[in-house]
Amino acid sequence: MELAYYSDYAVRLVNSEEPTRGKDALTSVEAVRDLFGGNQSAARRATEADVTRFRSVRGRLRAVFEAADGGDETLAVDLLNSLLLEFPVSPQISGHDFRDDDGRPLWHMHLADHPSNATAGYAAIAAMGLAFHLTEYGVDRLGLCEASPCRNAYLDTSTNRSRRYCSDRCATRANVAAYRARKRLEADRDRAADSGLAADSAQRTTASGER
Repeated sequence: MELAYYSDYAVRLVNSEEPTRGKDALTSVEAVRDLFGGNQSAARRATEADVTRFRSVRGRLRAVFEAADGGDETLAVDLLNSLLLEFPVSPQISGHDFRDDDGRPLWHMHLADHPSNATAGYAAIAAMGLAFHLTEYGVDRLGLCEASPCRNAYLDTSTNRSRRYCSDRCATRANVAAYRARKRLEADRDRAADSGLAADSAQRTTASGER
């Protein structure tokens, strides 16, 4: 399993809530288990108590993205380091599930967690994955969607560091909103220009009548 995969754990958890819309998908143990994706052995450890614990970790991970999005690199790193200290993992070389054409293991780095509960295991993987992404690509690669009111987290993997939205849907919506705003501005300017011309014409007519 590639280390980049683990950073998606952080994004999935952060985006289980949409604060500006007052939406929260993390309301049951089933929702917690869904966050683990294909890692069903880890998901089965989740209990009702993990719902509250996951929400707490989610807030701390969102704070990392908010600091990065706001340009405060030091704060983003400090917040992430506190998670790494609280939820440690053990990097290990693994060859499970991946074979080359000759049937030999494709060795890769794997993060082995040693959790006391499902939250600790998930948080350890999410924090380490995010740390790898941050150190490999830079703090500015952690972003929050600019399409109001979305604010979902995303990881920018574009070649020119140009990503601003969490999805194509949000990008389209933002572009449409910007286009409509430009059209309204143009219409307002045209109306103002027409009003100015009308006023000038009225003044000239009045002046001509007075003569």
